[in-house]
Amino acid sequence: KPFAVMAADLAIARNLALLDDTEERLLAGPESPIIIARKSRDCPVSELVAPNNGWLGLMLPYAPLHHLLFNKEQESCIKGQTGSFSSLAACPLPLAPFFTALVMTSANISDEPVAFEDDDAIKRLGAIADYFLAHDRPIHIRSDDSVMRVFQNKPIFYRRARGYAPRAVKLPFEVPPILAVGAELKGAVCLAKGARAFLSQHIGDLQNSVTCDAFRGTIDHLTGILEISPQVVACDLHPDYLSSTHAAESGLPVIRVQHHHAHLAACMAENGLDGNVIGIIFDGTGYGSDGTVWGGEFLVGGYDGFQRACHFRTVRLPGGDAAVREPWRMALAYLYQSMGNKAFALRLPVTGFLTAAEEQLFTTMLDKGLNSPLTSSCGRLFDAVAALLNIRHTVSYDGQAAIELEALAETAPDDTGVKSPLIKGDLGGFAFDVKIKSPPAPLYQGGSYRYKIVFNEKKPLHLDFSTMFPQILADMADAVPTAVIARRFHRTVAEAAIQTCANIADATGLDRVVLSGGVFQNRLLSEMIYTGLTRQGLQVFTHRLVPANDGGIALGQAAIAAWQLNMNKGN
Repeated sequence: KPFAVMAADLAIARNLALLDDTEERLLAGPESPIIIARKSRDCPVSELVAPNNGWLGLMLPYAPLHHLLFNKEQESCIKGQTGSFSSLAACPLPLAPFFTALVMTSANISDEPVAFEDDDAIKRLGAIADYFLAHDRPIHIRSDDSVMRVFQNKPIFYRRARGYAPRAVKLPFEVPPILAVGAELKGAVCLAKGARAFLSQHIGDLQNSVTCDAFRGTIDHLTGILEISPQVVACDLHPDYLSSTHAAESGLPVIRVQHHHAHLAACMAENGLDGNVIGIIFDGTGYGSDGTVWGGEFLVGGYDGFQRACHFRTVRLPGGDAAVREPWRMALAYLYQSMGNKAFALRLPVTGFLTAAEEQLFTTMLDKGLNSPLTSSCGRLFDAVAALLNIRHTVSYDGQAAIELEALAETAPDDTGVKSPLIKGDLGGFAFDVKIKSPPAPLYQGGSYRYKIVFNEKKPLHLDFSTMFPQILADMADAVPTAVIARRFHRTVAEAAIQTCANIADATGLDRVVLSGGVFQNRLLSEMIYTGLTRQGLQVFTHRLVPANDGGIALGQAAIAAWQLNMNKGN
């Protein structure tokens, strides 16, 4: 997982990354977030700090200790078991008197919250850290660094924490006292009252007891300092999330909110929208109203409800959660959906993970759905392509395969200049002036792959990418550069989203579109979709105040729950 780098000052930061005015202003601001910026051409930072990535998480010193570490003239006294030393130069520890930059990481084991008490830190990190710097002034509460990126010349959050939480988000309507507990990943809670919603700092993934203790502690802390006593709790529709369990055990009335509806409402709320909108909600996992795993969704609705207008064609998730950790499984699932048993005869790295006996078992899992739930996830589609292109077969952190796929795609030129024999047409980009009618027909644009929009009057539209995989295989066989294929894939998803959304807008008369879900942390895809929808004459709204990922979902839960309560009271 990429580390952050703290530069001694802004001048050194400019040497490490290509910074624009907005990024420099954010870096030097009082909130002092980590800014994801493009690496400079001759960036001196080791590739191991942010491997397979053209971007670097940069930050500047924001605490007195940081400034002392970077101060050339500072005389320090370091006490240890070997005695006291009058200066850093006299200290036998492997320290230099001055650094231009330091690689930084939070004090925690993966999937656990940050340690902020001395005894706990030594207990949990004693086998990892070489030294601990303690102080006689205790830390009051844990809070990670905020992480941001600039999109369309404005900042967007990847993680909202120190410096920004619990700043209020203004709501478009009055709400009674409500607690929303978020989902499972990227945990954050929200307390709302009146016309303001207060999101907590990032807590982490609620998948172990340590993080759940931090989750409960955050709720107690936030309700105390804000003096808000919630009358109702909003949670995710998934019954097994630990946040949902907490809501059920709270003793308060519970309002359960569908995951992607909450994403839509969160983006609406922070942008002050009311009425109905079109929502493009792309993420990895969310419990659907039909009991399947959603994640590639086109919704129509508002705070009072939604309709599922279109979704990605479902595919099996072989092995359940194992397919999230091992993207090669998703590559095989998509190949099998597209080609049947011929997929296993392909001489590809992804087919090498199974023996002949395991192939039969894998096929049975896909055919009969054994430990293989259906999913329409956009995130899993990215995983499948990343594995097929031999970029990443297994992951060690959330979104790794998709992040590396995007990073590679960004190295390909906008106009690829390389043409697959299966793709017809010029390389001019999107056909924004095409009027889409129902039932829709695909737009086969140069520089992208084929997809199908399946029309059914009684069911939502299906966006089918299975026709894309034989074309990717053909490009691989023709030695088309992997970066070019990765960029064509991004274009394909973007074009499909633009066309589908334009069709929905034409059918409903709606012209406002909100973009939400963790996939919209992908800058390249977001730029393509945002630009394409805008050129179609649609108003596009993105997240600015809360993360597009599940770190902002509690805001949407609170808004939906408040709307229901207000309607029940006749407001």
